[in-house]
Amino acid sequence: MGVLNVTPDSFSDGGRHLDAASAIAAGRRMLADGADLLDIGGESTRPGALPTLPDIEQARVLPIITALAAEGAVISVDTRNAATMAAALAAGARIVNDVSALRHDPAAAGVLAKSDCQVILMHMRGNPMNMMTHKSYGDIAEDVTTELAQRIAFAVSAGIARERIAIDPGIGFAKGLAENLALLPRLSVLSRLGCPIVVGVSRKGFIGALSEEVDPKMRAPGSIVAGLVAVQQGASMLRVHDVAETVQAMRVWRGLSRQASDSIL
Repeated sequence: MGVLNVTPDSFSDGGRHLDAASAIAAGRRMLADGADLLDIGGESTRPGALPTLPDIEQARVLPIITALAAEGAVISVDTRNAATMAAALAAGARIVNDVSALRHDPAAAGVLAKSDCQVILMHMRGNPMNMMTHKSYGDIAEDVTTELAQRIAFAVSAGIARERIAIDPGIGFAKGLAENLALLPRLSVLSRLGCPIVVGVSRKGFIGALSEEVDPKMRAPGSIVAGLVAVQQGASMLRVHDVAETVQAMRVWRGLSRQASDSIL
């Protein structure tokens, strides 16, 4: 899943693709580099970020969704807002990726229940402004699994079929370095929920902390390593900024894994 932030203030690439033509070109490059789909967002949800009004969010993302969907791209819209979800689906998006797991907008579940789109529910406590004050966990893998199970149950009760739902552990959302390091190696615990697992570790702060790399754009190697750990723990999809590098790494890793398996057999 290629990340395409159409925002002025995202932590890694804010402002880079704010112009529609630039964003469309970037999306085409990611698809050419091997992305299976694009996750397009018009609101930054980095720690401390202020909310973006839905009409501003839609003005940012709808032209890009419309253009790329018309070219056959599979589009996920990264939004917490029901009005943006509805508009994006009408413009050709096939997936809604909600970092609030349908907690932010009371109308969101109804919009998605009327659609046949896929839905990604991400684990987060609080909201982007205050989430880093909610980092207290017991067993973090068990806590995240329990809290995601509650969101799945809510979605199903609202009329969203369970087979349409994927989950995201929310690395970096209400989780600092210690929490991320405790959760990533135990992502397989989430598999008991029976939903595909989407993981976004790309360029995040914990990679910078471990690698001592201040510039998020220089964190591709660390992001790939963390992504491979997630895949080994059962992740079905990686949400990444550096598509070409990640695709190459995954192809080599899969080839070596198959070779090792064949040798054992």
